[in-house]
Amino acid sequence: MNQVNMFDVNFDNYDFMDLLEYIDKTIQERNQSYILTCNVDHVIKLRKDKEFQTVYSEAGAVVADGMPLIWASKMLGKPLKQKVSGADLFSRLGNAFEQRKYRLFFLGSAEGVPERATQNLKASYPDMNIVGCYSPSYGFEHNEEENRRIIQMLTDSRPDIVFVGVGAPKQEKWIYRHYTSYQAPISIGVGATFDFLSGSVKRAPNFMQKTGLEWFWRLSQEPGRLWKRYLVDDAQFLVLLLKELRKKDKVKGSSLE
Repeated sequence: MNQVNMFDVNFDNYDFMDLLEYIDKTIQERNQSYILTCNVDHVIKLRKDKEFQTVYSEAGAVVADGMPLIWASKMLGKPLKQKVSGADLFSRLGNAFEQRKYRLFFLGSAEGVPERATQNLKASYPDMNIVGCYSPSYGFEHNEEENRRIIQMLTDSRPDIVFVGVGAPKQEKWIYRHYTSYQAPISIGVGATFDFLSGSVKRAPNFMQKTGLEWFWRLSQEPGRLWKRYLVDDAQFLVLLLKELRKKDKVKGSSLE
């Protein structure tokens, strides 16, 4: 599969079927790997966060999660196939997970949320093989005892895929620090996916997802928590895009000389 470099991130040019192929291969070979779903927020955080940069450099696959990245790729003449978001994994690949009987583990969100997400998924996919779920305590990433408990839980339940939903970049860093200890073939950070699946947070309507306005919906749902992320931090993305466009024009200009 070819890669697309934008904003100093190497994106794998995957659609959901390509990602499924990668997941299948990794599980069959019993390798340990993790997938990153890169959105605008990740791109901004990567500018200053060295540990996050290391996490990205060792990922098995990096997919574009967000319409702004898809649009940017087209503007830069490096079109990415599809938005591949963590929140859409079950609607797009749920049948495949169910048919293959993959062992799934849900780690994250508030108490009771992953359990409700499990119940709702089972209503749509009765044979989906969810082997465990756990809501970690607040600040768990710094708690050695809690981390040992989680790793033991994962080791005992032997999942094929671990979905971690505790927000970025915490979830990605946690996976990076521990995925070789619990030895699941695939780990992936899925943000608010358990909240959406459980019904505790309402997801943006389809037309807002397709038009790149999902951020506006989420901001209207949780303004106190998300205003800085969307209105201050992520606004820097436009500046980065303009720089990339200028760079592209320079390269184009020099090739015409």
